[in-house]
Amino acid sequence: MKVFKKIYEFYLEGFKSLSPWARTLWVIILVKLFIMFAILRLFFFRDTLKNRYDTDEERANHVIEELISQ
Repeated sequence: MKVFKKIYEFYLEGFKSLSPWARTLWVIILVKLFIMFAILRLFFFRDTLKNRYDTDEERANHVIEELISQ
Protein backbone atom coordinates (compact mmCIF):
# COMPACT_ATOMS: atom_id res chain seq x y z
CA MET A 1 0.00 0.00 0.00
CA LYS A 2 2.92 2.36 0.53
CA VAL A 3 3.77 2.16 -3.16
CA PHE A 4 0.28 3.31 -4.16
CA LYS A 5 0.43 6.13 -1.63
CA LYS A 6 3.79 7.27 -3.00
CA ILE A 7 2.48 7.19 -6.57
CA TYR A 8 -0.62 9.16 -5.54
CA GLU A 9 1.47 11.76 -3.73
CA PHE A 10 3.84 12.03 -6.70
CA TYR A 11 1.02 12.87 -9.11
CA LEU A 12 -0.76 15.11 -6.60
CA GLU A 13 2.40 17.16 -6.02
CA GLY A 14 2.98 17.43 -9.76
CA PHE A 15 -0.59 18.60 -10.31
CA LYS A 16 -0.30 21.19 -7.57
CA SER A 17 2.91 22.61 -9.04
CA LEU A 18 1.34 23.22 -12.47
CA SER A 19 0.56 26.69 -13.64
CA PRO A 20 -3.11 27.72 -13.50
CA TRP A 21 -3.66 27.42 -17.26
CA ALA A 22 -2.06 23.94 -17.35
CA ARG A 23 -4.22 22.80 -14.44
CA THR A 24 -7.32 24.09 -16.23
CA LEU A 25 -6.27 22.23 -19.37
CA TRP A 26 -5.89 18.95 -17.45
CA VAL A 27 -9.30 19.41 -15.85
CA ILE A 28 -10.83 19.90 -19.31
CA ILE A 29 -9.07 16.78 -20.58
CA LEU A 30 -10.29 14.68 -17.65
CA VAL A 31 -13.87 15.92 -18.03
CA LYS A 32 -13.80 15.07 -21.76
CA LEU A 33 -12.48 11.58 -21.02
CA PHE A 34 -15.19 11.04 -18.43
CA ILE A 35 -17.86 12.12 -20.90
CA MET A 36 -16.45 9.91 -23.65
CA PHE A 37 -16.05 6.75 -21.62
CA ALA A 38 -18.85 6.95 -19.07
CA ILE A 39 -21.74 8.94 -20.44
CA LEU A 40 -21.53 8.14 -24.16
CA ARG A 41 -21.06 4.45 -23.40
CA LEU A 42 -24.31 4.37 -21.48
CA PHE A 43 -26.36 5.89 -24.27
CA PHE A 44 -24.72 4.80 -27.53
CA PHE A 45 -22.87 1.55 -26.84
CA ARG A 46 -25.40 -0.69 -25.19
CA ASP A 47 -24.67 -4.35 -24.58
CA THR A 48 -26.79 -5.87 -27.34
CA LEU A 49 -25.37 -9.36 -26.92
CA LYS A 50 -26.57 -9.44 -23.34
CA ASN A 51 -30.05 -8.38 -24.41
CA ARG A 52 -30.34 -10.87 -27.29
CA TYR A 53 -28.74 -13.98 -25.75
CA ASP A 54 -29.23 -15.51 -22.32
CA THR A 55 -26.02 -17.49 -21.79
CA ASP A 56 -22.33 -16.88 -22.41
CA GLU A 57 -22.25 -19.89 -24.73
CA GLU A 58 -24.92 -18.40 -26.99
CA ARG A 59 -23.05 -15.08 -27.08
CA ALA A 60 -19.77 -16.82 -27.91
CA ASN A 61 -21.40 -18.83 -30.70
CA HIS A 62 -22.87 -15.67 -32.20
CA VAL A 63 -19.52 -13.90 -32.16
CA ILE A 64 -17.78 -16.91 -33.71
CA GLU A 65 -20.41 -17.11 -36.44
CA GLU A 66 -20.03 -13.39 -37.22
CA LEU A 67 -16.25 -13.68 -37.41
CA ILE A 68 -16.37 -16.73 -39.65
CA SER A 69 -19.05 -15.37 -42.00
CA GLN A 70 -17.04 -12.28 -42.83
